[in-house]
Amino acid sequence: MSYYHLRDFTFCAAKWFLFVITFAVMIHGCSSKEKPTMPLPPVTVAAAVAKTIPVQINAVGNVEPYQTISVKAQITGEITKINFKEGQDVRKGDLLFELDCRPYVEALKQAEANLARDTAQAKNAEVDLQRYTALLQDQFVTRQQYDQVRTNWTALEATLKADKAVVENSRVQVQYCSIYSPINGRTGSVKVHQGNILKANDVEVVVVNQIQPIYVTFAIPEKDLPEVKKYQAQGRLKVDAMMNGDPRPETGELTFIDNAVNKATGTITLKGTFANREKRLWPGQFVSVVLTLTTMPDAIVVPSRAVDTGQSGQYVFVIKPDLTAEMRPVTIGSSIGGETVILNGLQVREQVVTDGQLRLIPGTKVQIKETP
Repeated sequence: MSYYHLRDFTFCAAKWFLFVITFAVMIHGCSSKEKPTMPLPPVTVAAAVAKTIPVQINAVGNVEPYQTISVKAQITGEITKINFKEGQDVRKGDLLFELDCRPYVEALKQAEANLARDTAQAKNAEVDLQRYTALLQDQFVTRQQYDQVRTNWTALEATLKADKAVVENSRVQVQYCSIYSPINGRTGSVKVHQGNILKANDVEVVVVNQIQPIYVTFAIPEKDLPEVKKYQAQGRLKVDAMMNGDPRPETGELTFIDNAVNKATGTITLKGTFANREKRLWPGQFVSVVLTLTTMPDAIVVPSRAVDTGQSGQYVFVIKPDLTAEMRPVTIGSSIGGETVILNGLQVREQVVTDGQLRLIPGTKVQIKETP
């Protein structure tokens, strides 16, 4: 190889060597740069606390009147006067309707006259009986004559009893000409008008509902029945009824448990009685019912939004001291006011995640956000 060819080969080899060194340095520089780190998922946490929690059963109830009376006429007659307005509160004994009682008054007078006539005849027959008794002892009259007088007196006595019954019946008919309220309550719509002819026990003229006190009927699952019976045996159970748009509950007590479970629904009917002093509960109204059985002292409570449901049941994410998330299965109890009772699986003061659970898996390191 000539000198020039050797020089060119050496120059080319040097260029390739320099290129390889430069490329290696560049690769090393790129690989030595730090990889970008992912931000920690932010979560909101709350501490499990111990509280005294009421044990309650929630249901939907329907308000029913304490008594419902369908008022009907007991005699046939024309309505001469209506003494109340529709929807008016009435007291027991208040006069509601007046009927034309003239035919019944005349019938009463006739019955009283018949009674007076037969009373006079009976007194005369009694005197004759006394006279004939003395004559029979002195043998001035025959036994047949005495028996005839005695039979006449006995028949008139029976007639007097019948006359008295007719008089009493006529007086009752006259009383039925005035229709009174049988209970304290509130009247509904009037279904007749002045001048209408009413027939005995024909049509309903008005309905009176007693709303003080008042019932709230509701149903609970049959699985809760043993607990209800257990705590009812220990004392009165409080029932709260809450109406839509009214934050104030109406408070009463449990007064009735049905004698059978509904086979179709698997529920049993209960009733609460409410004083309803302000008349806030109204017949036919639907209300939210809360039956309080007892109170649970030192119950472990967390916000309800911290509890999630998975394939194995309920669980919460617990934040450990090293800020890693632990998936903890729990057994829950009742939920009240946005809080859930934890029966098993959690200790007081442990931190649970209330927001941000969707970004977590067990062992994830988290960043705790400030709770507003």
